Amino acid sequence: MEFKEPKAISRFQGDGECLIELSGDWLFSVRTIDSDPILSELKDKNINRIKFDPSSLGVWDSEILTFLTKIKSFADNKKIIFEDGSLPDGIRKLLKLSAAVPVVEEGEKHEIDMPILERIGTTTLKVKGSAQSMIQFVGEVTLSIGRFLRGKAMFQKSDLFLYTQQAGVQALPIVTLINLLIGLILAFVGAIQLQMFGAEIYVADLVAIGMVREMAAMMTAIIMAGRSGAAYAAQLGTMMVNEEIDALETFGINPIDFLVLPRILALASMVPLLSLYAGFIGILGGLLVSIFMLDISATQYMTETIAAITPVTFLLGLIKATIYGILVAFAGCYRGMQSGRSSAAVGASTTSAVVTAIVMIIVASAVTTIIFFVIGV
Repeated sequence: MEFKEPKAISRFQGDGECLIELSGDWLFSVRTIDSDPILSELKDKNINRIKFDPSSLGVWDSEILTFLTKIKSFADNKKIIFEDGSLPDGIRKLLKLSAAVPVVEEGEKHEIDMPILERIGTTTLKVKGSAQSMIQFVGEVTLSIGRFLRGKAMFQKSDLFLYTQQAGVQALPIVTLINLLIGLILAFVGAIQLQMFGAEIYVADLVAIGMVREMAAMMTAIIMAGRSGAAYAAQLGTMMVNEEIDALETFGINPIDFLVLPRILALASMVPLLSLYAGFIGILGGLLVSIFMLDISATQYMTETIAAITPVTFLLGLIKATIYGILVAFAGCYRGMQSGRSSAAVGASTTSAVVTAIVMIIVASAVTTIIFFVIGV
């Protein structure tokens, strides 16, 4: 079948009208029409109305819709009347449908060329709004925990078991690898300095206290932030897009109890246990360095390790791990529940959840370390 070349010719009339004659077959496979020449002509003329003459128009597909959409966008921006009554019914319906689809906020271009004071004010208002929503979420979670303690929280026990399994057993491989390497690194760093004084045996103290009190809990929490925190944000964000959370509220089910609470309980219970395991693995990494580099026997190393670790050291590590687990779950659930209703918003909330969780972990580590130092433990 032979197709005619598509054409668009603009004819300007004295009363401020522009008539655009459409002819030929408007198909992507035939030729792509550039709307820029027509738009340039429209910009140069003082017009108030755009009409169309489709009498010579042949077959068409979305190629003509792309062209007409650009013309319509120009007319809307310039407050020019866009008359499409002469166009075929199919084209007019598709144009109307394209105009009815809302613009995705995340996809819009935002002007950044604004005065510095305006930017500071806008940022301040955003921070204020974010702080208010976070405080509100903290309150809702606190009330939910209160209902749980009274036995009135509404959630499925099977969900809690599933999240516990995902945050516990399934996380063991990556926790093992990372903390073994952290133990090796601490032992290497300590060995280089302590060998200068002939005090290699104290590598065991360094690794044991460093892992059990600080590094095991922190590294495990960071791993869970990238693993579980991001997953929580993505899951809840997707549920927000699919309006599943709205459906829960319609049925009278509190989404904080049903969705957020079991995730927080799972991480709050599993991260301390993983931290204990991570501390043991880190000590094992230090043991390997001591045996193969420092000529320290396994018996000497373990004896020094047992002497260095006290019950208080274990307790402080568990306290930090519990705090970190709650913060990771909170960040993931908060960002997921605050997600917009698009795929781009879900991606942004997932990224934000990981960043928020890591920042909270570092801040909490600094604060708890200072508090423990002040009270002398």
